Formats: sequence, C-alpha cells, structure tokens
Amino acid sequence: MRKQLMKGNEAIVKSAILAGCRAFYGYPITPASEITEAAAEYMPRAGGVFVQAESEVAAINMLYGGASAGVRCMTASSGPGISLMQEGVSYMAGAELPCVIADITRGGPGLGNIAAEQSDYHQVVKGGGHGNYRTIVLAPHSVQEMADLTALAFDLADRYRNPVVVLADGFIGQMMEPVEFSQSAVAPHLPDWAVAGTAASRGNLITSLFMDIDDLEAHNRNLEQKYRCAEQLEARAEEWQTDGAEIVLVGYGIVGRILKAVTAEARADGINAGVLRPITLYPFPKSSFQRVAERARVFVVVEMSNGQLIEDVRLALNGIRPVEFLGRAGGNVPSHEEVLGLVRDLARKLSQQSEPAIEQDEERLANV
Repeated sequence: MRKQLMKGNEAIVKSAILAGCRAFYGYPITPASEITEAAAEYMPRAGGVFVQAESEVAAINMLYGGASAGVRCMTASSGPGISLMQEGVSYMAGAELPCVIADITRGGPGLGNIAAEQSDYHQVVKGGGHGNYRTIVLAPHSVQEMADLTALAFDLADRYRNPVVVLADGFIGQMMEPVEFSQSAVAPHLPDWAVAGTAASRGNLITSLFMDIDDLEAHNRNLEQKYRCAEQLEARAEEWQTDGAEIVLVGYGIVGRILKAVTAEARADGINAGVLRPITLYPFPKSSFQRVAERARVFVVVEMSNGQLIEDVRLALNGIRPVEFLGRAGGNVPSHEEVLGLVRDLARKLSQQSEPAIEQDEERLANV
C-alpha cells in the first residue's frame, strides 16, 4: 500500500475508521481541531456518525451513550477541553465502557496558549476525575505512530473495557509525514455486554452506581485487578542505542525525536548515550527502566513541562540510579544544543567518578 502524506491529527481519524470506529463526538479546539474536521469528512463516508457537540461536557456524555450501545467511538480535545471531560471519563471507567480519547496537548494552566506542551501528563496518566480508576495512555512520537497507536488504542479499550487516551503534543498532531495504514479493516461488531435495543441485550445494565458499600468495594477490586493485568501485559517502550549506554535520555512525544538526534551526536563524540522512550505512559514500562539501569549510570528526563514524567521515572528506578531533569514550559521546546550540553557535562562528571563509587553503584543495584 502506498504511503500518504498527512498531519498526525488526520492520521488518527483514518486509522480509527480502519479500526472499526463508527462514531465521533467532539468540539474543536486548537491544536486538535483537525481531528474534528477530518472526522466530519470521513466518518459519514464510512457509514458512521459525526456530531459536533455543544461542549466537551456534552461530547464525553455522548461518548458514554455510544459506547453503551456497543459502538467503537472516540473524541478528541486539548487542555481545557480534556479538563471538562474528566467527570465523564470517570463515569466511563466506572461503567467499564471502552472508548478512545485523543489529547493533543497545548500550553497551560488555564487558557495558556495554543503552543505545544506536555503538561497534561498528570491529568491524563494519573486520572483527572474522581474515584479509583486509570486510563491506558499511549504516547506516539511520529505521524506513523499516531496511526498505529490509535488502532492499538481501540483494541486495548475493548480488551480491558476501559477508556484509552492517545496523548500527543501539538507538534505530533500538526506535523506532516508519510503514513502507511493497515491494508485490512476491522468490521464493526456488537459486544455481548452492550445495551443495543434488542431482545438479547434487554437484560444488560451499564452503570457505575453501587449503593452498597461492599458492592462498590468489590467493583473497585475488579477494576484494580484489570489494571494490574494491563501493567503485566501492555507496558511498552522503545530502547534506542541503550546497549552499553551510561547516560540514558528519557522523553516521549516530540522530545523523543530530539533525544535520538542528541544521542547520535553524543555517540559520534564518544559518549555512551542512549534513549529510553516510554510508549505507554500507563501502564508505565517499569521493567524497561530497571533492565536498562543494570548498566546505565545516570538517567536524564527531558520534558516540555515543569516535571511530571520524572515522577514515574523515579518511582520505576526506586533510587538505584540518579535522575537529572531538563524541562521547558509555556510552549518552549528543549533544544538540541541545551540537551547535548547537559549530556556533555554529565559525561565529564562520570569520567571523574572513582572506581570505588562505580562498584558501590553496582552493589546497590544488586541489593534492590
């Protein structure tokens, strides 16, 4: 199949349709608006439904209804719009309804600006709504991955009956690259738990309401078991030139691409650097970090935020390796030069570290 040149935002919609999505409910907001525009054009052509809701609150509740009827459905927004959807996301997670939400992040807090940022991490990865729930979160770093991870998002949403978020910064949504789509399409099908207006589905009940405290606790335990299963089976990361890397750069989205370029130049200078890029932000790829930490001496987290991903990196490493940080905010992007400068400074410090200190590091790692 020939590749098509398009924006990341458009790739999401085409991939969603190929994945069997037949309903889009949304409200436009920069830098995610092209997703709504593409859905308005392509969804009806595929025999699906497109509705521009009156608000993001309405959109997420329409998603609840569509998912309850067993339709693969999605929405898209950014920053303030995702904030308005949080109550509905909690309801969908509590009712175990699958859906896909694309968050093309912009600057914040508040109105912020329309420049790309990565400051929605806590909101999306940690669950911005109420109650004990999680959303599976996928972080593409190319337009091709916008397509590939959207298809995966629908599969994971159905597999775990849970909302899945495709979290991309504004750069990935707006940039244009060649994309190759799957040559096979998923035919829409009706799950047996759906409320579809048929005699067979008449006994089905979609709800997150459990008035008895023991029933609600049991429901929370079931959700927790589902999330533990996802943590065991679905964590994904890209390890790029990490073999023998002493300095491991960590970042997702557009930052991951910057880090690869920095690593290539650092390697040319004789610095043993590598990149560990989380693809699933939840479940977080802890095992990848622990495996790379067996040989690495320091990790450097680079973010377009004031430091949100870094918390999960520190938790994954549990103190066995130091973690440095470089962050930009407000729509600023960490530059190649400033990241490379930090890598060179760290390389000089590591070269001055004594052999006993290195042996102590190895002993500490063995005891964890």
